[in-house]
Amino acid sequence: MEQGKVQVYTGDGKGKTTAAVGLAVRAAGNGLNVYFGQFMKHGKTGELEAFRVLGGRVSAEQFGTGDELSAPDPQRDAQAARHGLACAREAMASGNYDVVILDEANVAEMLGYFAPGALLDAVRERPEGVELVITGRGASDEVMAAADLVTEMREVKHYYRDGVPARRGIEF
Repeated sequence: MEQGKVQVYTGDGKGKTTAAVGLAVRAAGNGLNVYFGQFMKHGKTGELEAFRVLGGRVSAEQFGTGDELSAPDPQRDAQAARHGLACAREAMASGNYDVVILDEANVAEMLGYFAPGALLDAVRERPEGVELVITGRGASDEVMAAADLVTEMREVKHYYRDGVPARRGIEF
């Protein structure tokens, strides 16, 4: 790509990761190489299986412990997130990827898992030809100001409020 942009998908509504996955699939379908780094997530997800089916155009890694929500260990969770951000920055600088997606990185930053300013530094380090997408609720004002596109997903109504748990294939 001649000129990449920075996109942020944030807000309390559903669809941030789904939008990023859709962008990854579209990019791969158009011959672009994608790096998809998932923060705060660990284990089998539908998106990882879809990327496997796509073949070598999408490289995905997870940088969660799997316990962030159920039994958080802030020190261990932060270590996993910091490692993930280092890997993502390396991928972004490698020249191997046209699109770099940092899924749930806003949440990791909001929880203090990164050093202050580290996510913003990653945005500023982005090579000109790389499209960078950052998802997750709670995007900082600084990251949003540095972005070229910010989409806020807003919950109007959600069946979770009626006790419906996350469903495989729909929410994960």
